[in-house]
Amino acid sequence: MKTIRSICVYCGSSSGRDPSYVAEGRALGRAIAEADWRLVYGGGTKGIMGAVAKGVKEAGGSVTGIIPRFLIDMEATERELEGLDELIVTENMHERKHLMFERSDGFVALPGGIGTLEELVEIMTWSQLGRHEKPIVIANLNGFWEPFSRLVEHMAEEGFLHRASQVRPLVIDETDDIVTALANQFQTLSSAGSGREEIIERL
Repeated sequence: MKTIRSICVYCGSSSGRDPSYVAEGRALGRAIAEADWRLVYGGGTKGIMGAVAKGVKEAGGSVTGIIPRFLIDMEATERELEGLDELIVTENMHERKHLMFERSDGFVALPGGIGTLEELVEIMTWSQLGRHEKPIVIANLNGFWEPFSRLVEHMAEEGFLHRASQVRPLVIDETDDIVTALANQFQTLSSAGSGREEIIERL
């Protein structure tokens, strides 16, 4: 039976206005470590990014950070980067995203800005194009992703998502439910083989 070995988390390199985003990021990091999964993320040591990585390390887990060279001074500090179990420095964003995809068995999107949105949409697009069948979770903390969810529903209703079931991630409201949701969906997709069962939009 296939099992999850590593999870990619997309999230903001800043903290946002709501203090709960950082707290929930740290809690997710601890849950990832407790599930014995490796965290793969954008390498930042600040904001929500840093909180997720700290949570993993606090719980004894392993972290792989993948960051473009030009972002090191903006999103991280050299000293804190040394605390990662694995650090990969890329030359550009494209290489970073490709490596994050290759290294991960599933994906979680926490609150974030345009960069986080772009990463989420790209991984959903690759799913629609049949490039992967890895589970995707949108962590809808305090309703953060509701506007995006409505937009995706509108696109489907208007006939622009031709394989709509393959671009509808699991939408999870509570951090405590994310790891279980990912594990269950991973098993569903793995056991389906070449076929694909309809993705549950919300647990």
